[in-house]
Amino acid sequence: MKFCETGSIAWYLQYFGLPLSLGMILYKLSNKVRFHKRKEALQGKVVVITGASSGIGEALAHVFFKYGCKLVLASRRISELERVKEDLMSKKVASKVHEMCGHVDILINNGGISHRGSILHTKFEVYKQIMNVNYLGSVGLTLATLPKMVERKSGHIVFISSVQGLISLPERSSYGASKHAVQAFGDSLRAEMKQHNIKVSMISPGYVKTSISINALTGTGKPHGVMDVSTAAGFSAEYVAMKILETVVNEENELIICQFVAHFAIFVRRMFPSLYYYIVARRAAKTT
Repeated sequence: MKFCETGSIAWYLQYFGLPLSLGMILYKLSNKVRFHKRKEALQGKVVVITGASSGIGEALAHVFFKYGCKLVLASRRISELERVKEDLMSKKVASKVHEMCGHVDILINNGGISHRGSILHTKFEVYKQIMNVNYLGSVGLTLATLPKMVERKSGHIVFISSVQGLISLPERSSYGASKHAVQAFGDSLRAEMKQHNIKVSMISPGYVKTSISINALTGTGKPHGVMDVSTAAGFSAEYVAMKILETVVNEENELIICQFVAHFAIFVRRMFPSLYYYIVARRAAKTT
């Protein structure tokens, strides 16, 4: 057989066209199956999302709204929250955001603030503020929501923690401490709520391209005001939000969604702690 015959368009269509077509059909079918599964699991669910005015919270609002949820959005920035509401309403998907319901099916504790600064140069007030927002805010809202969930024997509580809730880094002491606290509270809550049929999911993202580094507090309590290079190169908020939605639909206990370096750091911290301590100490020395 001549090369021009085997290399012709007709030859490629004959030997590769059918498998490719079948692959595309199967891919489209699987997407439809996943869509209907998500829709069935989430349609009409009342979802409360904190920190919903930007970043992961805003992206979560859009994906849960897409699959038919009734949303209650919370944020410290009212003007930005109104913008998110208008964006959602313009899509005319499922129920109106402002519909209020007598119970909560899914609570997503997403509100948070980060930190940039050494321990030596961070005021105690900064530690209190970050702990209040990242940890006590989530605990308070969870405690307010739990009794009704226990009464109904139904509910799902989601905590947006961080990879830094699993490993500690220099210059992030107050943020890491608050996320460690969220991790511990979530693990205790999951164990206690098992008997009440309430699910608890802990989400630990790595770098996500949001304004978290810009809004982070410095040691003096002022905004950091800088987009970190690692943050700018992170996952999109939309991608992370979709992964979180899948975690909720599949009722999974935990999702660690981060880049390879962070996964490797978690592994080293667990298996070779002395090596981890050495590496982060070297990192701390470079920042001073």
